[in-house]
Amino acid sequence: MESGGSSLRFPHSSSSLSCSGIAGGPPSQALVSLLSMAATPRKILVAPAWPYAAGHRHLGHVAGFGVPSDVFARYHRLRGNDVLMVSGTDEHGTPVMVAADREGKSYSEIADHYNESFRDDFRRLGLSYDLFSRTTTLNHERVVQDLFRTLFEHGAIVEREMLVSFSPATGHTLPDRYIEGTCPICGYPEARGDQCDNCGNQLDPTDLIEPRSRIDGSVPEFRETKHLFLDLPQFADRLRAWISAQNDWRPNVKNFSLGLLEEIRARPITRDLDWGVRIPVPGYSEDEHKRIYVWFDAVIGYT
Repeated sequence: MESGGSSLRFPHSSSSLSCSGIAGGPPSQALVSLLSMAATPRKILVAPAWPYAAGHRHLGHVAGFGVPSDVFARYHRLRGNDVLMVSGTDEHGTPVMVAADREGKSYSEIADHYNESFRDDFRRLGLSYDLFSRTTTLNHERVVQDLFRTLFEHGAIVEREMLVSFSPATGHTLPDRYIEGTCPICGYPEARGDQCDNCGNQLDPTDLIEPRSRIDGSVPEFRETKHLFLDLPQFADRLRAWISAQNDWRPNVKNFSLGLLEEIRARPITRDLDWGVRIPVPGYSEDEHKRIYVWFDAVIGYT
């Protein structure tokens, strides 16, 4: 299938929604009736993680998001709720580019190959997706660009200069998580460019002592380039009020989320790449070497 092709739907058969009763028989009518007693059907969105189209399925995919999300979706369908379980493959950004360089193929060939592999595996596993899409569809591109443009027109996106890390071997941008080095705060020798897993502090690649590429061990080249940032601080008060109103969240999750707002800062949502969704803003749309950052791009896929 070509990049930008149609999305995959996994229709639900009656057998795909069945569950085993005690001793392996069919579920009792009483159990089905009990589960279907929802007074008013609720609309339930199940949004499992989008795996990178950069390698084959592994046990972590199945245990981490595949089976848990499928069980949750099946439970709510049995309750009589209106369920939409949607996901797909995340096909932009450095992981796909690295896989393409490794396998000697084009970016689109890699995306096509692993998207098809995931779809076949998930179908054979019996996962009950309502829609399994991909971030290279034309529909996804239009939605991402529309949201980006709207945020820009409302002043939520600002331009700034930043130091960007590049691989000296390929000339491609190195995302923060592809750089490691010694944490300047706790001295942990394998801190990532976005966070130290030892002390938990958020970092920038330029903070690291003796930074190196996790791909080939080379020392990154840092260059100052212009990029567009999502001005998150202007949303802090509204986010704080919304999070505080979520009474069904676990206390630790709620407190952690509120704590993040204390150090919230503008985040870059563009990258120096030639693979990804084009930036629909004057001064950037004409640049063949800049794209929307995959973290902004992929999350919109859930909508």
